Amino acid sequence: MVIQREGKRICVRGAVIFDNVAEMTRQGIALLDEDGLIVDLAEVIELDSSAISMLFEWLRVAHTRNQQLYYANLPANLGSLMQLYGVTDFIPFDNNITK
Repeated sequence: MVIQREGKRICVRGAVIFDNVAEMTRQGIALLDEDGLIVDLAEVIELDSSAISMLFEWLRVAHTRNQQLYYANLPANLGSLMQLYGVTDFIPFDNNITK
């Protein structure tokens, strides 16, 4: 798992699973230092429902800092989990943002 800042983009690579989600959440929060960042999930290779909690925590932190945060390139299985839990409308994502 790797979280890396590339300009206004935070790229998440690897697995986002229960075993590492706490550390990934902390790493991501450390990168939330400006408005309008895009979290790119194109290179997430494995995930479970804990990934949703990570996305919500990043949103919560961004909002407390008066920052907008967007998600791009959501993996299909994450979209399915979000629909299953009924949270699709609460996570701002746009799969039309280019990689």
